[in-house]
Amino acid sequence: MRTIAKLFGRSPFGPLQSHMDRVAECVAKVPELFAALAAHDCEAVPRLAEEISKLEHAADQVKNDIRGNLPKRMFLSVDRGSLLEMLATQDSIADRCENIGVLLTLRKLDILDSFKPLFGQFLNKNIEAFNSARQLVAELDELVESSFGGAEADKVKNMVEDVAFKEHEADVIQRELIRELYRNEDALTYSQFFLWSQVFQEVAALSNLSERLAYRLRMTLEIK
Repeated sequence: MRTIAKLFGRSPFGPLQSHMDRVAECVAKVPELFAALAAHDCEAVPRLAEEISKLEHAADQVKNDIRGNLPKRMFLSVDRGSLLEMLATQDSIADRCENIGVLLTLRKLDILDSFKPLFGQFLNKNIEAFNSARQLVAELDELVESSFGGAEADKVKNMVEDVAFKEHEADVIQRELIRELYRNEDALTYSQFFLWSQVFQEVAALSNLSERLAYRLRMTLEIK
């Protein structure tokens, strides 16, 4: 693995991008987790949850390495506080992935046929929002090197708005998903109902945090 010093030497956002790669590994496991749940694969669910936990720990190690090696006086073209805030937001995304895994192992859960298609749309939209935010992080080098005006500024604005719109779409689906959950509450025990409510919140956090990250990145570029 490249050292943090080398990452800083390559790019002011190198450490952030390195950490985001680790976070993305956590997010990529979430659809696998729900696929195993839908397939009633009782062995795969806890195994995948444990894999996510290990990936989250790896992301934590990168985060701590960055924090431990970040200069007190930034020599970069970005504010130290902004970099730490973005790092914390990315870290929260990995945390939410781990939380989802934990929730799905607390007790046996089934995805009801009545909301299975809707939940699939909801999950996909949250993943799409994250992937859009990740793409924004990946392109930061070019944006920082530019004067951040004209076409580049418009590009960032459009990318941020894309993340925000996908987060909004996820919210709309979530509201309908919650209605469907209440329509089927008689088919669920109290604990199952509560767990699904918690799962919806944790999945929704993937797009919420992605939107927060995108806006923070835009603000950082605008004041650099």
